[in-house]
Amino acid sequence: MKASNPDQIHRFVFDDCDIRGEIVTLDATLHDATAHQHLPEAARALLGEFLTAVSLMIEVLKFSGTLTLQARGAGPVPLIMAEATDARTLRGIVKFAEGAQPDLSGLTLPELIGNGVLTLTLDPTQGQRYQGIVALEGDTLAQCLTAYFARSEQLPTRLWLYCDGRHAGGLLLQALPPSAERTPRPDAWETAEHLAETITAQELFELDHATVLVRLFNEFEVRLFPPQELSFKCQCSRERSLQALTSLGRNDAYALLSERDVIDINCEFCGAQYRFGQQDLDELFSSSGRQLH
Repeated sequence: MKASNPDQIHRFVFDDCDIRGEIVTLDATLHDATAHQHLPEAARALLGEFLTAVSLMIEVLKFSGTLTLQARGAGPVPLIMAEATDARTLRGIVKFAEGAQPDLSGLTLPELIGNGVLTLTLDPTQGQRYQGIVALEGDTLAQCLTAYFARSEQLPTRLWLYCDGRHAGGLLLQALPPSAERTPRPDAWETAEHLAETITAQELFELDHATVLVRLFNEFEVRLFPPQELSFKCQCSRERSLQALTSLGRNDAYALLSERDVIDINCEFCGAQYRFGQQDLDELFSSSGRQLH
């Protein structure tokens, strides 16, 4: 089965009321983001929901930079992280606790994370970094994000997220401020929410986005904008990995090198391997090089 709009996101608006939305399907992007992690199906499906969520949210927030969604706790899956950039590239990781059972099916998100929190970080290309933290409220990521938006946004916002481990898809609706150009429809938001609740994973995975929206919202005038492409891309590089060694400090970095001759750094997001030797550390910590703090 291949999605009709694989790795695409569509923005849409309701012309007859003040509501906008996004609809997305991930196919190759999900495969590429999880291929090297060897995740059990339940964990791969959960990471797919996180990747779907960040792809929807970075579109509706409309800023240049990186959006990171992270759930962290002390459970069998103490960390799930997904990132999206304004260039619509995605990446994500899942970490397991030592001794965690590979079969995680049937557990809610709070049970998987364990006494955790959900963190949303906006790291703009220009301007100040923003971070919002809330307790995990609700059994699913969609429910947790709905609670998050209810507290942090003035505009009502809802998400629906689905992933079977091979395909992922999602829908986001957001109420807009009333427009003088449109006749108010007091029941529009409640009606749109009710209709969106009927969406299924099968529809998202098998039908094109236009057909899904017509089926869901035939009571509204929906206008669909051209699609945008999504893809997996890691932000790691040899230079960034080398700079990460500065956090060890000069003495500890050289001590580590003396123990193993070569320092290996592996990227958890994409599996890339970087190796650093004596010459690399000499250049990194050279007094004639960059000033390090």
